[in-house]
Amino acid sequence: MLDIRRESVFRPFRELQREIDRLFDEFFRSERRERSTYFVPDLDIYEDDDNFYVEVEIPGMSKDEVKVKVEDNMLVISGEKKQEKETKKRNYHVVERCYGSFQRTLNLPEYVDVDKIKASYDKGVLKIEIPKKESSKPRVIDVKIE
Repeated sequence: MLDIRRESVFRPFRELQREIDRLFDEFFRSERRERSTYFVPDLDIYEDDDNFYVEVEIPGMSKDEVKVKVEDNMLVISGEKKQEKETKKRNYHVVERCYGSFQRTLNLPEYVDVDKIKASYDKGVLKIEIPKKESSKPRVIDVKIE
């Protein structure tokens, strides 16, 4: 089973901090100022007999802005969601979209074939397929009864 690294353990605290920051920002602002937040994309992890699958939601980003690599048997997904800059001022009433750099790190089990990992990107969702090694797949052997 894939285990999510330390970054995700603190995720609820980061989300709470982001919400508190947003409330203070709205309360004290007289003018809209630059906003910097920590962006943490949501992900799903599931498996079947042959593969693990990781799906990461990163809407508004192109595939060139996302990097996927395996380093020391860890799957590292990183990138930066940039806020579009406009020269004219906007009078925002609500700002809920998050921007900034992100990195998600997943510890890979020994029984995956890291050389055959594939990734695709479509409609804001990064899909990563992580094949299991043949030796780790469950074997069924029919035993003849005499």
